[in-house]
Amino acid sequence: MGFFDKLFGKKEEVPQLPPFDLSHFVNDMHSHLIPGIDDGSRSMDESIAMLAKFESLGFKKVVTTPHIMGDYYKNTPEIILGGLEDVRSTAKQLGLSIEMEAAAEYYFDESLMNRLKNKEKLLTFSDNYLLFEFSMMEKPDQIDQLIFEMVTQGYKPVLAHFERYGFLFGSIEMAQKWREKGVYIQMNLNSLTGHYGPQVREQAEKLVDSGELDFIGSDCHRIEHLMLLEKNLSLPYIHKLADLDLKNQSL
Repeated sequence: MGFFDKLFGKKEEVPQLPPFDLSHFVNDMHSHLIPGIDDGSRSMDESIAMLAKFESLGFKKVVTTPHIMGDYYKNTPEIILGGLEDVRSTAKQLGLSIEMEAAAEYYFDESLMNRLKNKEKLLTFSDNYLLFEFSMMEKPDQIDQLIFEMVTQGYKPVLAHFERYGFLFGSIEMAQKWREKGVYIQMNLNSLTGHYGPQVREQAEKLVDSGELDFIGSDCHRIEHLMLLEKNLSLPYIHKLADLDLKNQSL
């Protein structure tokens, strides 16, 4: 260390971690890959490009989860499963080996409560996991009733991207409370890259540190999301995910 380094207290550089191997997670359980039915993929070409990128990153399977949201994304099981078969068929023709399944990401609104009250069969993945989301900024009413309805009907509710809800910023206490009631917590991988802003990144890091986390997902809408993730695989907090007991591998 030179004289000026001693004088001004230059810090030693921390060695950069190697890129994390995403094949550790095996499966991704949150994405928007069916073309033209929500705000995700806009064409079959985009869908295939994203699937090929998932495969190159080491994933063995993706569960794609199109939005179902009141009058905005009026997707049905028939629309989603029909779109799934189209993408699967094209991927097979092009020689991709990655597996693909489909469920849905249900927005918590009156239509979801009505579906539950009417005992409609909802689209789930793996062991009856049901992915749902809240409004990003406003805390919805009747959260406890929603959780009760889902659990008593045999669903395993998975709250999408916990770290992105503005009404929860600064605390992860609700993650623990909801997990105790039977809710599983999912976090977006790109939240750790800062893609959604510094407050979301801070909340995501708190989730990782606390261990109050069950699933990670790409929430991939565009191939750029996967490219951004690939550029940030050396981040310490992405490496820390390997120490958690996540459920992605068992899907």
